[in-house]
Amino acid sequence: MNRDDSKIVTLYNQVKMPVVGLGVWKADVGGDVETAVKIAVNGGYRLIDTATIYENEIGVGQTLRELDISREQLFITTKVWNTDQGYENTLQAFELSRKNLGLEYVDLYLIHWPIKATAIETWRAMEHLYQQGYVKAIGVSNFEIEHLEFLMENCQVKPMVNQVEFHPHLTQKKLLQYCKQQEIQVQAWSPLMRGNIFEVPLIQHLAHKYHKTPAQIVLRWDLQHGVATIPKSIKSSRIQENIDIFAFEIEQADMDRVDALNEDKRYGSNPNRYYE
Repeated sequence: MNRDDSKIVTLYNQVKMPVVGLGVWKADVGGDVETAVKIAVNGGYRLIDTATIYENEIGVGQTLRELDISREQLFITTKVWNTDQGYENTLQAFELSRKNLGLEYVDLYLIHWPIKATAIETWRAMEHLYQQGYVKAIGVSNFEIEHLEFLMENCQVKPMVNQVEFHPHLTQKKLLQYCKQQEIQVQAWSPLMRGNIFEVPLIQHLAHKYHKTPAQIVLRWDLQHGVATIPKSIKSSRIQENIDIFAFEIEQADMDRVDALNEDKRYGSNPNRYYE
């Protein structure tokens, strides 16, 4: 991958992952997802994040095949859903995702939510897919520290990525520190708080100070914390501005001010509701 070093992160297994990607949650097949992926890739995005439960893998794959870009330049993530977990179920779910995407391999495959009863068998299947070369990297989504510890006590290959809800109202400092110690790359979903960052006065103030949009301030804040990020949008202007975050830097004092916005508030589900 021939990219600017500031735009990629190297996972502990030496796979290079773009630090900014397009999330396609709630982007429907038959228009929204195809348009968003096309705009994103043409605008410089190389990471597209989807999941079985989004029901748009087919649309993502079809659009990628229509674009003038080589497979090697792309980084495609998908996830195994809760009801598909377990060893054999995960292998079957992956094969369906791979066919829906029209790919020979997937760059990153994640466990979508921590289901304690099936986590170990699901991870064994992930390890098999990784060792066989069907996926370049494996990881988890929405895993808290205790979930990661439970998994790593029972695995051969530790997760390379933990994709979690991360934003100014949920800074996850302990989890972030733990993942850094374990060389697990944190990736932020819902980094823009489902649009609520536009209502935060400090973010508005910093946007004015740095001559950037509120979204660019928050996404740059992600990167300066060492967190990769996958903002979701289907609007051309928003998709473009969300990746235009490499030419400025937020001062440390302002980083600290954004950190202080933390309320331990989630806009998505609490992972522990699944960990039973």
